[in-house]
Amino acid sequence: MPTPKHPSNFRDALNDQSTPAIILDGGLGTHLADRGNDVTGELWSAQILMDRPGEVRAAHQDFFAAGAQVATTCSYQVSRDGLAHAGSSDQFETMLRTSVRLAREAATADGDAPARWVAASVGPYGAGPGAGTEYDGAYGLDAGELAQWHRERLAILASAGADVVIFETVPSLAEVEALTSLAKDLDLPAVLSLAVRANEQGQVVLGDGSDLRVAAKIVRDSGVWAGVGVNCCPVPQAVAALKILGEETGPPLSAYPNSGEIWDHEARVWIPGAEGNDLPSAVPELIAAGARLIGGCCQVSPEQITRVREAAQLG
Repeated sequence: MPTPKHPSNFRDALNDQSTPAIILDGGLGTHLADRGNDVTGELWSAQILMDRPGEVRAAHQDFFAAGAQVATTCSYQVSRDGLAHAGSSDQFETMLRTSVRLAREAATADGDAPARWVAASVGPYGAGPGAGTEYDGAYGLDAGELAQWHRERLAILASAGADVVIFETVPSLAEVEALTSLAKDLDLPAVLSLAVRANEQGQVVLGDGSDLRVAAKIVRDSGVWAGVGVNCCPVPQAVAALKILGEETGPPLSAYPNSGEIWDHEARVWIPGAEGNDLPSAVPELIAAGARLIGGCCQVSPEQITRVREAAQLG
């Protein structure tokens, strides 16, 4: 079946309901590991960006070859604090700009391909000095402090030539407030991707336990977000979260769940999760819940992205 060509402008493509959902890539860090790279250190995939940039470009190309239309840059874990702790703070701006350049090179390697985009990845405070708290939002910082922490990195990434900025795995209501205040000054479209979990009552909430509808109200009232959704959660939670976000917000929705496995940040290993998390099989349900941007997060391979693309085209 021929692949419909999206508009070249990312925001227009995201809002174009006449075309299939846009396909994001999968788990960049875990795919780099599958390619034989050691991502178990404190900088995760950022270490590969620093030491073996050609591997990052090749990983992006693998996802494009699999059917992805968006490369998410290898900048999620690049922060000045994190690099300072590793003794490489002088590489901060260079690494951020290199992450966008490598993704752009991969996106343009095949001149005959349909429209491809580069999404600058902005990880949460928990992926930097927050030391693995991106899933629970246990930061101890207010919105103003978080905005200040994000500001420099965001300014660099926004000027590096990406098509869109994606704020990923955001677990904290204070961080939602902080990023919303920063997104209003961006010249690029911005997508907010939340970290959610099920609470003791089985309700889907933000990682810090906040009511997802409160975060959705911030998104709706601000009017600054080009898209909003969830990532790095099990498929059933992604579907449930999209239903809430669809009821409470106006922007197009996004979802890129993980494989269902759970990251133990202390042991730095993946442990088995619940069943029922086959992402490609869930694509029709995600589309029915309103997803316009669909991909995968940790442990989602290029092969799975091919299946996601095929399912999205059947629509």
